[in-house]
Amino acid sequence: MNAKNQALELLWADGRRPARGPQRGLTMDRIVAAAIEVVEAEGLSALSMRRVATRLGVGTASLYTYLPGKTELEALMLDAVGADEPLPHQRSGDWRAKLEAWARADWVGFRRHPWVLQLMATTTAPGPNTLRWLDSALTVLADTGLSEPEKMAVIEAVDAYVRGLARLQIDTDANAEDPTATRERDRTLGRLVDFTRYPALLKALRAGVSPWSGDQFEFGLQRLLDGVEALITARASG
Repeated sequence: MNAKNQALELLWADGRRPARGPQRGLTMDRIVAAAIEVVEAEGLSALSMRRVATRLGVGTASLYTYLPGKTELEALMLDAVGADEPLPHQRSGDWRAKLEAWARADWVGFRRHPWVLQLMATTTAPGPNTLRWLDSALTVLADTGLSEPEKMAVIEAVDAYVRGLARLQIDTDANAEDPTATRERDRTLGRLVDFTRYPALLKALRAGVSPWSGDQFEFGLQRLLDGVEALITARASG
């Protein structure tokens, strides 16, 4: 059985205690919680079965009686993230307010816990919490008149927007230069580059706008949802 299928077996198992091996008071939930504590404190690169076992005060071999390895552990961690947060349909307001609240919560969460985005990029085994969330998000659009493919496309578009911009912002923050270095870079560019060759960019720069700077999240979210609202209105009038 490959790692993806093993992860699915663990995610959807009714009971998460092994039939063999030393228990030491462990549960799968405790193991997952300890793994999340490791990556919160030290980053995803620090995650290993040995590191989690050390945090739990057990031998590494003990963990292997609960799950096959780190790949499966990562799938369990990703499914556990946000399990206690309100679901999209539980938020207040109409469909647009609910999607806005979900998007803003994810925007804050991804930037606060960037390892979640890293796992989303590599983990493809959906668990109960993941499907519960998706079902809830689709429920938000239940009375909008959109077709089932359109509902799914809306959810995927908003999710992709939030993830993509969060990833860009995280990378920008990680590579941010100190103000002195930024001023020096700008002076060098001003000396080397003839910005009159790029008139639209020059106009933006003169207006005080720099590429990939500032928080454009809310502007983009509203324009995206404006388009969805226009489609819903067209469905209602058609």
